[in-house]
Amino acid sequence: MQDNILEINNLSKYFGGLAAVFNCSLKVKQGTITGIIGPNGSGKTTLFNLIAGNLKSSAGSVLFNDENITDVPSYELFSKGLLRTFQIAHEFTNLSVLENLMMVPGNQSGEKLMNALLKPELVAKEESQIKEKAMEVVDFLNLSHLKNELAGNLSGGQKKLLELGRTMMVDAKLVLLDEVGAGVNRTLLKDLGTAIEKLNKEKGYTFCMIEHDMDFIGRLCDPVIVMAEGSVLFEGSVSDAKKDERVIESYLGKGSKLKDN
Repeated sequence: MQDNILEINNLSKYFGGLAAVFNCSLKVKQGTITGIIGPNGSGKTTLFNLIAGNLKSSAGSVLFNDENITDVPSYELFSKGLLRTFQIAHEFTNLSVLENLMMVPGNQSGEKLMNALLKPELVAKEESQIKEKAMEVVDFLNLSHLKNELAGNLSGGQKKLLELGRTMMVDAKLVLLDEVGAGVNRTLLKDLGTAIEKLNKEKGYTFCMIEHDMDFIGRLCDPVIVMAEGSVLFEGSVSDAKKDERVIESYLGKGSKLKDN
């Protein structure tokens, strides 16, 4: 039986009198690719921001590997192996792809002036190891031909691949993907899906992803969790979600049918 890597209990977030997330409870099993879907305004991104420490909760708890991480800031969660990507990629536009990856690991010796002055051999050795790791990442993601390209010049899909690569520069245990497919052409979306599957199967990554593309969700995710009005409405397979009357009504209104994209 798989262990739960993430457990959310009765989580709520109020903005004034409005509940963006209300009494939300769900579990993500280790080793899965779990999809979170739902209509706009259902609380998906707010939920991610609460899990990732970008927002403070109003009530409830978040457990990561059985540790209570409720309201723990994102930089602390990063060191624990909980990472998130954003719908709009956050790259260093004036650095190359390789340099973007090399910026990720924290507490590098070269960040301290005294080490640079007094321990140049240590700094050089560490930088060489980080560069080697970055080269492995660009090879894994088939970005080797772009390793020296400025990140600001990449296409939207390539930037999403780079964001995925940034999670590979540390020991990621759980990665939250916020609409990784948004604005990405079909060819690069297929590459993104392949990279996510490889990271899941070969590297043991657990993913929890918000996505609107039902084909993409159907290819990658089992289970899917449907949110509506800040709470969990449904949990199960994609095929069952498409047939569930509550899900259909939440998306399209009563009497409609939920079709594939």
